[in-house]
Amino acid sequence: MVVLYLNNANRTLGFSIASIGGLTGTVVDVRLVLRDALLTQATGLVLIHNHPSGSLRASNSDKLLTQKVKKATELMDIKPLDYLIITEDTYFSFADEGIL
Repeated sequence: MVVLYLNNANRTLGFSIASIGGLTGTVVDVRLVLRDALLTQATGLVLIHNHPSGSLRASNSDKLLTQKVKKATELMDIKPLDYLIITEDTYFSFADEGIL
């Protein structure tokens, strides 16, 4: 899981590797994502992770993480702009699908 930290003009301020997963999943600590957003003075962020299986279907864990990040960033006026699931050939955007 990689997190891009953006300024008000949606320019990248930095990124962090929030988690390196195993064969079937990964764990992301939302507190560390929020810490890095505050340290970079980000006003927006984008979550990105891959599905090595090639499936673009968002898992329940993906949806739960999205809601946790959205709730955590709300108080700090940091906007989660998108959550991307990428595969070798394509991607799935939570924002494009209206899930975020």
